[in-house]
Amino acid sequence: MVSAVENRSRLHPHKFLLWIGIASIVMMFAGLTSAYVVKRSFANWMEFSLPKIFWVSTAVILISSLTIHLAVKSFKAHERKKYRTLITVTAALGVLFAILQLYGFTELHEQGIQIFGVGSNASASFLGIITGLHVLHVLGGVIALLITFFRAYRTKVKRYDAAPIEMVATYWHFVDILWIYLFIFFSLT
Repeated sequence: MVSAVENRSRLHPHKFLLWIGIASIVMMFAGLTSAYVVKRSFANWMEFSLPKIFWVSTAVILISSLTIHLAVKSFKAHERKKYRTLITVTAALGVLFAILQLYGFTELHEQGIQIFGVGSNASASFLGIITGLHVLHVLGGVIALLITFFRAYRTKVKRYDAAPIEMVATYWHFVDILWIYLFIFFSLT
């Protein structure tokens, strides 16, 4: 029989799979941003700056990272009311981040920068592909946040296990860090 101390030191199998997934996502984005740097030397490369709304969305996702961190702490401290409030705020901020990203891309389109399709430039297409993939990962995180949100308001709790909220928080922090990386990358290049 495994003792409680030995059991605590083991990594939950789902957390292990999450870390494997995060590692593969990191490799994918490293490859894409490396290709962006290489392609930048081509003659037809178009320079443009990111819309200011991306600064706002960056602040929103940073705040959401703080709120999910506090939500995990509240969950572990069995402060259900505080946990529910914080997970609600985090889910709302996640949705707001996605909406702000949409506005940012709409603003780019209004500036005549076509992300995809006929007449698009390679630099704009790279921006679209890289940030589009990030948005898909954010939407996955938002779905996980919304599921966690609905679970927080269940009246019957079968088991009080912190692993699911810890995994959602880990993924959300990762998405946050990834956006910061991409935002700095596109701002500097």
